[in-house]
Amino acid sequence: MGPARRRAALRLRGGGSPPLLGLLPGRFSVFPLFFLALLLGFASLLWLQLSCSGEGPLSGGGGQSRGGPRQPCPPQAPQPPPAPPEDEPSWGPHRLALLVPFRERFEELLTFVPYMHRFLSKKRIRHHIFVLNQVDHFRFNRASLINVGFLESGNDTDYIAMHDVDLLPLNEQLDYSFPEAGPFHVASPELHPLYHYKTYVGGILLLTKQHYEMCNGMSNRFWGWGREDDEFYRRIKGAGLQVRRPSGITTGYETFQHLHDPAWRKRDQKRIAAQKQEQFKVDREGGLNNVRYRIESRTALNVAGAPCTVLNILLDCDTSETPWCTFG
Repeated sequence: MGPARRRAALRLRGGGSPPLLGLLPGRFSVFPLFFLALLLGFASLLWLQLSCSGEGPLSGGGGQSRGGPRQPCPPQAPQPPPAPPEDEPSWGPHRLALLVPFRERFEELLTFVPYMHRFLSKKRIRHHIFVLNQVDHFRFNRASLINVGFLESGNDTDYIAMHDVDLLPLNEQLDYSFPEAGPFHVASPELHPLYHYKTYVGGILLLTKQHYEMCNGMSNRFWGWGREDDEFYRRIKGAGLQVRRPSGITTGYETFQHLHDPAWRKRDQKRIAAQKQEQFKVDREGGLNNVRYRIESRTALNVAGAPCTVLNILLDCDTSETPWCTFG
């Protein structure tokens, strides 16, 4: 077939091939195109790496500037140095059980676990993170989950941190060491970004296991969000313990990063029937001694290099005692 007839046949089949395809053999597949796209992408990245800089405009011959100013290269996050082994004497004799009540906050958890592992390792705090995942059909019960975490944390830990998953410490001067003198409220009202009343003990609270037992743990009657910390403050006082708080911290309300976004993740603040009156009462009978639960599974995980243990917890509720554990 002559050149003129070949061009006519191409016009009948759709006007000819794109110029790029003319460079390929008559019978081609997607693989050469894919390879070509990869090659072009690599060339673009190489050009960007060579051209971006924070040192001023590109120079042509004779020192004359050419083109616009150089664009700064994308910053690369510095890699933290590896944590020293925990058998070094500088780590101290105590070991912290970081108890994290949890339900469906996976985005926050993926940030929290590696961040806290690095934060505590840098401070030479022996620790283990327990994610207390409530998997039953009842309303969320933060206090009961902490009771379960305390009971399941093992004998190799001698103090606990009741720690919200959405609160990250930004100031390295914050103390997470063994609170021998009494409960230590890390997220004090002077520093917490949201809660500033004097009796607040939520967010992050450290206690020795002995002191937690003296309080009989936390009340199991608080289903839904809020008030369990206020009741626990009364338990601390009733046990003859004094709450201590950080001193010398100058970062104020910027001491912590609060990850929670209330616009799209609503808290369960509904108060049902008698719950409106019960939330202000002190539970003088319940706590560690009567928390009812079952461990569905215990899983060791590694999140971005940070070890943790996930406890899938099934809480139980006596609806004759606390009918507000369900929405009913």
